[in-house]
Amino acid sequence: MVITEIFKSIQGEGTRAGLPCIFVRLTGCNLRCTWCDTAYAFHGGTKHSIEEVLEKVHALAGDGEGRVALVEITGGEPLLQAETPALAEKLAACGYTVMIETSGEQFVGVLPDGVIKIVDVKCPDSGEPETFEMANLEAVGANDEIKFVISTRRDYDFARDFVKRHRVAERVHEVLFSPVFADPVGKWPGLTARELAEWILEDGLRVRLGLQLHKFIWDPAMKGV
Repeated sequence: MVITEIFKSIQGEGTRAGLPCIFVRLTGCNLRCTWCDTAYAFHGGTKHSIEEVLEKVHALAGDGEGRVALVEITGGEPLLQAETPALAEKLAACGYTVMIETSGEQFVGVLPDGVIKIVDVKCPDSGEPETFEMANLEAVGANDEIKFVISTRRDYDFARDFVKRHRVAERVHEVLFSPVFADPVGKWPGLTARELAEWILEDGLRVRLGLQLHKFIWDPAMKGV
């Protein structure tokens, strides 16, 4: 496998935000979202066997009462690497709660049962509209989450209508609407959490507002957190 980084931090997103988590960031992505904050994972990386990845995760997790039990496989796009399902299965067999965050362009049905799927649906102003693999709506279930990263009112309207049309809230554990965080060096503007929250409340949507907690704790440009 080609790995960009493996590190321990606080989970910043989703329904497990705030929990200690070990992240395995795989290298490579076939999409180029306008607001991508992990473009450094597009290229490079170092080769690891699955066993070497497990060793690094175990070392970071520790043992005893303080053992970190949550692991997220992310990217880049982790499902571009054929070994990802096997890695997820072995991590789960070691007793970890395993999450995979994916762009939604790859079919998530290849993942083992019990792995928590965090699946993006790309909105129009991401620069990658209509890339969502619609078969993923049938491959997700009650433990999974579907996420929309929203940068504009147009993105919000798309996400709202998609959720209603496909009855997404009935398919998964949680639907997440996350505002784009402004780029620290000005490459793209952000959407304020307040504005998105007010739109959600106005429309009475059954969704969760998701903030990137790690960007409030550390510098938004910092890697490895």
